[in-house]
Amino acid sequence: MSTISIDAVSKAYGSHQVLRELSLEIRQGECFTLLGPSGCGKTVLLRLIAGFELPDAGSIRIGETLVSEAASRDALPPDKRGLGVVFQDYAVWPHMNVFDNVAYPLKLAKVGKTELHRRVMDSIAMVNMQGLEHRLPSELSGGQQQRVALARALAAKPSLMLLDEPLSNLDAHLREEMRFEIKELQRKLDITVLYVTHDQEIALAIADRMAVLDAKGAIRQIGTPWEIFEQPKDSFVFNFMGIANFMPLRHEASRYYVGKGTQALPWTARPTDHSREWLVAFRPSDVRIARLEEGVPPVDALCGVMRRASFLGAMMDYLVEIDGALLRTALPTHEAVTQGLIFQEGEQCAVSFLKLHWFDAQHAAEATT
Repeated sequence: MSTISIDAVSKAYGSHQVLRELSLEIRQGECFTLLGPSGCGKTVLLRLIAGFELPDAGSIRIGETLVSEAASRDALPPDKRGLGVVFQDYAVWPHMNVFDNVAYPLKLAKVGKTELHRRVMDSIAMVNMQGLEHRLPSELSGGQQQRVALARALAAKPSLMLLDEPLSNLDAHLREEMRFEIKELQRKLDITVLYVTHDQEIALAIADRMAVLDAKGAIRQIGTPWEIFEQPKDSFVFNFMGIANFMPLRHEASRYYVGKGTQALPWTARPTDHSREWLVAFRPSDVRIARLEEGVPPVDALCGVMRRASFLGAMMDYLVEIDGALLRTALPTHEAVTQGLIFQEGEQCAVSFLKLHWFDAQHAAEATT
């Protein structure tokens, strides 16, 4: 197993600075996910670790081995770093069958025939491709081709696996299936995995820990999937991790009001620092809607107006306005029917909340970048 230590690494292409003094440590045996928007430097960092490119500043270690150092320009070749790499585009050779695709790097390493055959067949079995070793890539589905790429990386018995958006070209069903298979392989083989993606669901499903990068390549938060989702450090992380509602507030006479309206917030948990402007943020799943009783919301709720009601089959998706602020919520259609919560556009409703996050409104613009 290998630890990856990245110390103050920077990388630029001409005048475009992609990474700036980035430091990160990935522990032995964990599945670590780099998550961020397109163009934030995730793949660049992976290529630096793999040795396909050199950093402009800083150093990278894999285990105890210094594999890249900008100051001395020392760099260990990619094939000496003990890692396997799986790319987004599979990179399987179309003229080779499954067996030969998986065997190719072992042939380059001059592995003996008997050992090569054993390792290739073991790797093919690991990815559930038994019986397909003589098929050409053109005879395989996209998911099967991705399994071939994964088997080829595993055949070399790497201590570290680098996965660069390997599931992005697959359909939704195959992505879900393959992400659990990758996690199971990582647990079974007890190897270190660095997984690069912009897909929040995949990151949450497979990561032991994860780092969220912003558009400038800066790390905004590192933590477990639960910590990142439930305890976001700022509005960027909260917004990036899924559908987010942000509601602007104003403070007057020791009370908070939504937007420019007259409804005071009924919640006891609220910021005590009144010198700043605040945003309250919440997920659609944290919103509860109900019918008004005699036109008045309960004491722990606000009054809203239904602006959009969309039937999505299993779910009802609602857009609600509260004093000029718009928020989204959803609930299972069968619950909406049985509880009398099928609303029409223009109807009033009571809105309450399960969990709220408070963010400084000065940084609100970051939530949409």
